[in-house]
Amino acid sequence: MPAYIALAVSVGVLAVLDTWLFGLAMLAAASLQVWISFISWGTHFQAGGKATGSVTAAACMIWGAVVGMVALILAGGVLAGLGTLAAPVAVGLGAALIVLTSKIPYLNIIPIGFFGFACVAAVTILVKGADGNALAPTAALIATAISVLIGVAFGFVSEVVTDMLTSKGQPSAEKTANSGHAGLLIDPAGAARRGSFSPVRGEPVETRDSVPSRPWTCS
Repeated sequence: MPAYIALAVSVGVLAVLDTWLFGLAMLAAASLQVWISFISWGTHFQAGGKATGSVTAAACMIWGAVVGMVALILAGGVLAGLGTLAAPVAVGLGAALIVLTSKIPYLNIIPIGFFGFACVAAVTILVKGADGNALAPTAALIATAISVLIGVAFGFVSEVVTDMLTSKGQPSAEKTANSGHAGLLIDPAGAARRGSFSPVRGEPVETRDSVPSRPWTCS
């Protein structure tokens, strides 16, 4: 079948399963969040798909969540004396750290790190635990990380199923899901390879020896 129909069938069926899974009492009691799984599902394709895309997406997003957790702790702790500036300063330091660590392999897609930061902050602020109280940042990190891993797994499976259903000669699941991907891939170490694409901006990039670094891409 055409690639986009195959992708629609794969994603549609798996989305039902993903949503049902997060409705189970055990996952709900652990404060896992289906919306985080859908964000991380999308980042699997943003990071280039396949196993490498899954690992990169999970690493970037969970690292961003770790940085977010630390920022929340700092805002309520050593930076609390700054008053209304405590949270802004903590967030600024965390955002800078995500950018600086993007030179590390598998942490090079900066926006995905920001997604993780935002998710752990949202869970801490908005989600209530079984006791009715807001989650501590550490508990929010655990819930966020598990939700991320589940979503990335669904992303990987949806790609595999889509490619199985797609007729010969049709684009791959990854290219169908992110049609702007063409040209070169920024690999986990930040180097461009011929015949792939930039998972950060969804646009073609030149080869390693002819391209300057792109914004948001560490290369």
